[in-house]
Amino acid sequence: MTEKECEHHHDEDEKMRKRIGAVVLGFLAAVLFVVFLVWAILHPHGPRFVLQDATIYAFNNSQPNYLTSNIQVTLSSRNPNDKIGIFYDRLDIYASYRNQQVTLATLLPATYQGHLDVTVWSPFLYGTTVPVAPYLSPALSQDLTAGMVLLNIKIDGWVRWKVGTWISGRYRLHVNCPAYITVAGQFSGEGPGVKYQLVQRCAVDV
Repeated sequence: MTEKECEHHHDEDEKMRKRIGAVVLGFLAAVLFVVFLVWAILHPHGPRFVLQDATIYAFNNSQPNYLTSNIQVTLSSRNPNDKIGIFYDRLDIYASYRNQQVTLATLLPATYQGHLDVTVWSPFLYGTTVPVAPYLSPALSQDLTAGMVLLNIKIDGWVRWKVGTWISGRYRLHVNCPAYITVAGQFSGEGPGVKYQLVQRCAVDV
């Protein structure tokens, strides 16, 4: 094979590699464009959470700088999308008071939520003699004296979207449900619980 023939053969190989590379890039670009177009058209909306009610069995600071809580909450989640399903992979729910977590996190069962479906949970939230910041005890006493306590029921977890057979990666989910509780004194935990109908819309961040 002459030198010119070798150069010609090399040029043909180079052109072939460029054609193959262009085809592969074009295919990937087309796939990404289709995925983006489907995603843009469907435009998934985050789930909508509502805190339905809260039953307080115990909520007191009988020991200085320690808080005991026993609360059952009922909350619902609605999938507002008519073409997109939602996987709830892991949801941890807990109560906080003045930005401090005051119960252990309770794990909600993993579930799939179909189009426009509603899911309801009624977990118990416990916290026995939980150490709290020194300023919380007098603040709680003041709130109890005033007859109003603001608790925040929070959820941290992960969700995935489902469109047809395609399932997205995981997205972080944060839910914050304010619960304004009208009280008269402390809940010792020895008597029956007091149920509060709230129907409070929650803030959701995905």
